[in-house]
Amino acid sequence: MNIVSDGMNATSHPILFFDGVCNLCNGAVQWLLANDKKGELRFASLQSDLAQELLPAAGIDLATLDSLVLYRDGRAQIYSDAALGTGQLIGGVYGKLARLGFLVPQFLRNGVYRFVARNRYRWFGKRAECMLPRPEWKPRFVG
Repeated sequence: MNIVSDGMNATSHPILFFDGVCNLCNGAVQWLLANDKKGELRFASLQSDLAQELLPAAGIDLATLDSLVLYRDGRAQIYSDAALGTGQLIGGVYGKLARLGFLVPQFLRNGVYRFVARNRYRWFGKRAECMLPRPEWKPRFVG
């Protein structure tokens, strides 16, 4: 099992797996780092060894995945559930908005999510390699 740099087990915190080469995803991660005041969330790219280790065991097929994955307590949420679950974790007004978002039927939420996911590279671009976190954020990245 991979270990975060502060010595804690990588799965002792919720982990948001994201597409490490997607500009939209990287921007979202940076926003989350700035707004997760409790510092609970950890981050890892879908391209990481940790994703290869944890996600298939949670029922995620990495070969066909085009979604964020929120992993906690051995379970994985994808699509809009992952995005809204992440909002709930950071709390505050974002947690309240996420709870409201869960009132929208899942098929509608996921339809919008998948439309954005299919077009994210075209609209926001793609990096040649995964982002490197700023030094103060390194303890929040696992994998």
